[in-house]
Amino acid sequence: MTDFTLREGEDFIRLGQLLKAVRLVDEGSDAKYVIAQGQVLVNDEVCTMRGKKIHDGERVTYNGVTVHVHKRA
Repeated sequence: MTDFTLREGEDFIRLGQLLKAVRLVDEGSDAKYVIAQGQVLVNDEVCTMRGKKIHDGERVTYNGVTVHVHKRA
C-alpha cells in the first residue's frame, strides 16, 4: 500500500498523473494504455477514464499496488 498526498491547494489529481507520480508507470502513454485496457481500479471499480479526478480519500489499484490519496493536513 502506498500513500499519495495532494499538493497544497489542490483538491484532486488526474488518474494518469497519479500513476506516473507514484511510479506505477514510466510514461503518460503507459498510463493511457493500462487505463484503457481496464487494468486500473478506482475505489475497487474498473476505471477507463485517464482524466478521472482522484480526490482525497479515494483508492487507486494497479498491478497489485493500492494507492491511498490524501489531502495535506
